[in-house]
Amino acid sequence: MSLRVAVAAPFIQHGARRLKENEVVVALSLDRDWFSPDQAKRLIDIATQEGLLERGDDGLEVTFDPATVTVPEEFAPNEDLLQERSAFERVLDSLVAEGVEKHEAVGAINTLQQELGLSIEAAAVIYARREGLAVDELVPIARTAVLDTEDG
Repeated sequence: MSLRVAVAAPFIQHGARRLKENEVVVALSLDRDWFSPDQAKRLIDIATQEGLLERGDDGLEVTFDPATVTVPEEFAPNEDLLQERSAFERVLDSLVAEGVEKHEAVGAINTLQQELGLSIEAAAVIYARREGLAVDELVPIARTAVLDTEDG
């Protein structure tokens, strides 16, 4: 997942799991020339929402081992990373990262959606939980989607 690669790069560069926010912004914008400083801040916000980074009093901490990520020499992240992703997309990425075939996951989620009459987000969260994935941060999004479906 390229978001994980983009997030890992500054931490790999500094050989650390915790950096000040401005160090991450400088690494992404000036050192690598991947983003403008504002875009780098947006990427940090998205990575925090997605659980890849945690904000603390002393900066940002990566929630995964950056040493397990390879940043290819020619890698350049796409600006699509700066778009918020739906709960469905986030769950799907997590499932694929855990080794589930993408087409298998999409098919199972679609079937679940039809069988239970749920939104795609709610079906994705249920499927991920059945597969043993921790998606607790997405439950409120799925709950809202269910309530919106019932009201509509």
